Amino acid sequence: MARIDGVPRSGASPAVKLAYRFGPRMMRKLTGRDPQAGNGIEPMEIWAHQPKMMIGMGMFNQAVRNGKAVDERIKNLVELKGAQMIGCEFCVDLGSQVCRNSGFSDSELLALSRYQSSDLFTDREKAALDYAVAVMRTPVEVTDELFARVRSYFDDRQLVEITALLTLVNLDRFNAAFGIGSAGFSDGMVCVRPDRPEPATIAK
Repeated sequence: MARIDGVPRSGASPAVKLAYRFGPRMMRKLTGRDPQAGNGIEPMEIWAHQPKMMIGMGMFNQAVRNGKAVDERIKNLVELKGAQMIGCEFCVDLGSQVCRNSGFSDSELLALSRYQSSDLFTDREKAALDYAVAVMRTPVEVTDELFARVRSYFDDRQLVEITALLTLVNLDRFNAAFGIGSAGFSDGMVCVRPDRPEPATIAK
């Protein structure tokens, strides 16, 4: 249970009520199933204490997710890895099911914590994951060498899209701070666990 209550539908503004109406549909489309705990939109309900912020965050979210320069597999991988590093229970649960719904195998999800030594990911995917890990660190640890390697696989438009997505993933800290737990999208199935790799494991 989150540390504060969300805004109930009865107390929400018209714009927030509209978001509440379409939120569960969006989640169902992303995950292919209903949440097993709650309604699956608890973060939205807490953002609703500040409706203008919620709407602004939603517009940024939509703009980033509408990017088409990078394939969905890469985007899903780096987003889940970022959520895994932050340790957001809601996000790793949701992200695991989004990845599974988009075609990831259980073996790939289980290998995410050791992706560098896994043969389930391509060199391009490993470069994107190394970049995700470096960007998500505090402070950011993107070296010139790492950036040059990532740039050998992705053009400028793709790099902006990936980095914007990781910036969006940082909003998961909102969920972690409020203690928003799993919505059960991955209940009964494989779900990645929070994982913050040690600096020495990051390829420079």
